[in-house]
Amino acid sequence: MNKTVGYGEFRRGWPIVLAAFLGVGLGLSPLPFYTIGVLAPELAREFGWGIGQVFFGITVMTLSTLVAAPLAGFLAGRLGTRTVALGSTLLFALSFMAFALGNGSLTLYYLTWVGIAVLGAGTLPITWTRGVNAWFEQRKGLALGLTLTGTGLFGVVAKPYTAWLIASFGWRGAYVGLGLLPLLVALPVAWWLFRNVDGDPQQCGTSGVLPAGLTLAQTLRDWRFWLLALAFVPISFALGGPIPNMENILKTSGFVRSDILALTAMIGLSALTGRLVGGWLIDRFWAPGVAMVIMSIPGIACWILASGQLSYAGALLSIGLIGFAVGVEYDLLAFLVARYFGMRAYTQVYSLLYCCFALGAGLGPAVFGWSFDRTGSYAQMLTASGIALVVSACSMLALGRYRSFAPR
Repeated sequence: MNKTVGYGEFRRGWPIVLAAFLGVGLGLSPLPFYTIGVLAPELAREFGWGIGQVFFGITVMTLSTLVAAPLAGFLAGRLGTRTVALGSTLLFALSFMAFALGNGSLTLYYLTWVGIAVLGAGTLPITWTRGVNAWFEQRKGLALGLTLTGTGLFGVVAKPYTAWLIASFGWRGAYVGLGLLPLLVALPVAWWLFRNVDGDPQQCGTSGVLPAGLTLAQTLRDWRFWLLALAFVPISFALGGPIPNMENILKTSGFVRSDILALTAMIGLSALTGRLVGGWLIDRFWAPGVAMVIMSIPGIACWILASGQLSYAGALLSIGLIGFAVGVEYDLLAFLVARYFGMRAYTQVYSLLYCCFALGAGLGPAVFGWSFDRTGSYAQMLTASGIALVVSACSMLALGRYRSFAPR
């Protein structure tokens, strides 16, 4: 591989990466998740809601996204990636600010969550990674990793920024201040830097060239699609379930609060590391093999956490391995879609596989919590998750060689 040519892709593609980095980082994927923990006590105090009622909004959003994500993918194929990404960023910002109009009605509150899922689905990696995949070939993995670090970097500053907004302007002002981020930062940058790519209607009209790859119908008849769909549900379940429950996992293992805070902070750092290192690895080695290793090793972490004899070093190692794998998930999925199905129906294919990912990640935390309520322990779910990770990760080895597609 010509390294000079590979990194030369960044000289022409950096605007796409920057726009996608901000679009993903200030979009539907991270913004609600990283801020609701700070806002929940304010809403509970204002309206007399239970914390569980407040957090149920995330469940409503996740279920709505299962419908909205494929819709965004299909619209991107029809209207163009740039059109959907920009329009959805605007609508997501406005709908997120609509939380400030809350009047104590839980129905209105949950409908607002439905609204941000439907209107903001175009800010998910579905659209942004299509642009990155189209502009990069030799450094595709690294470019995707850099793009998706936006979620992790925003997660580092989200909670203190939200707390400052609440202290300065109240919880209503906080929702407005958070909604201004995609409106005033991500949207203008994407307007200037994020371009249409081959295969978008605007491009096909001028070049007459369709992007290389399978159609959606051909992809749905391909066993590789169903292998990935079946593999990513248990993987996202097993990785997504322990993270929101990690504080309680450590607490039941006898850790004090100060240690718990220090250990859980490593999740974000290890996820950021996973984004960059994982992207670098899949550029240089066969991606299913990389996936098998990175997604299997957290299975060991789950078994360590389930052992009941957890040391500080063991907890730190386990959290690091789980966080690292979480950091690789999104860019790995985007990379595999491009390599095995091509770019012709990328947004539609990615959106369907993203739903499989979201289904597992959405169910995981609740099932882990339900299991703890019934048994008083996380051991059963952690053990089962460890097995699921190893089996699902190894199944990706069946994908075989990357496929080559000729432009149409």
